[in-house]
Amino acid sequence: MKKLVISLLVALIAFSALAACAPKQPEAIQPEPEVVEKIVEVEKEKELKEVTIGFSWNRMDSQLLVAWQDYFQSYGDIAGPKSGYKINWVFNVADGDVARQASNIQDLINQGVDLIGTRPEDAAAIGASIKAAKDAGIPVITFDRASSGFQPDAHTGADSYTQALTTGREFAKILAANGVTDAKCIEVLGDLKDMNAVNRSKGWADAQAETGAWTTVVQVPTEWNADKFYTGTANALQAYPDANCIFTASDYAYGGVEKAMQEADKLYPAGDPKHMWAASQDMNPPGLEAMEKGYIDVLTTYDAYFHSVAFVDAAIKLLNGETLGVINFLVPGRVATLDNFKDMENLWARDYR
Repeated sequence: MKKLVISLLVALIAFSALAACAPKQPEAIQPEPEVVEKIVEVEKEKELKEVTIGFSWNRMDSQLLVAWQDYFQSYGDIAGPKSGYKINWVFNVADGDVARQASNIQDLINQGVDLIGTRPEDAAAIGASIKAAKDAGIPVITFDRASSGFQPDAHTGADSYTQALTTGREFAKILAANGVTDAKCIEVLGDLKDMNAVNRSKGWADAQAETGAWTTVVQVPTEWNADKFYTGTANALQAYPDANCIFTASDYAYGGVEKAMQEADKLYPAGDPKHMWAASQDMNPPGLEAMEKGYIDVLTTYDAYFHSVAFVDAAIKLLNGETLGVINFLVPGRVATLDNFKDMENLWARDYR
């Protein structure tokens, strides 16, 4: 047995020696990872076509016009590239001079702009300038104020007739809710050379005929002159001391109306027995302040941002050579009352105050 164990140990040592002397097997070589070159084509940024829109302002004398111009440019920077355009703007201002506006539009024609926008000073006179531009092959859009003569390719702005109609209908509800059955109203007109003023007077008259809620005892002309809002209202209150309601074609000069009402002992907020019922239009800063004080019961807003959006959208369609189908692109506005105006968004008068 002892011999057998020794023999096994000798055999094991010999096998180990042979294994140590055997040549080593080469290690498996791992192949290098295959490098695949892939060329990815990066889409080039779309090249924008530069276009120039010339705009003739009749005047630039209120914050509303500043807001409109700001909205043109900011929305144009968004909508233009989406349609393949980089929109450049050229603005000029006529300072209320009809002849100067005609000259300014002719300058835009001579510059060869791609499209002309204009807010007319005079609804009848602007027709000649529109025709001159169209004869030169330049499309024209009137803005805010329409032409009563030769027509442009499009008109954008507020639905000023609907503005007054919706205001009048809501005013009738307010009078009825407060038991007012003998309403005698003073109507403070705008400039009847402006189609907005004409449309608002018509809307107010149609609301009166439809509802029978008040009688308009006098119409006060102002030509949009802020001083006449005061003097005209003061004279009307003196001539009609029993008047207990008032409609103003715009609230942009409402400070003058308030002054005249105060002098006539008529300026009291809603809820006061001496309150003079008041309807207006637009929600300009003076109108916003008057509503905050409770002096104006109802008005329909002038939504400046959406007016500018409508203009730029119509301009892009015309630049694309599209047929618009209709000429008027109008924003009806929102009815603002003492109950809801504080919660309204996108009021330019609040944003620009």
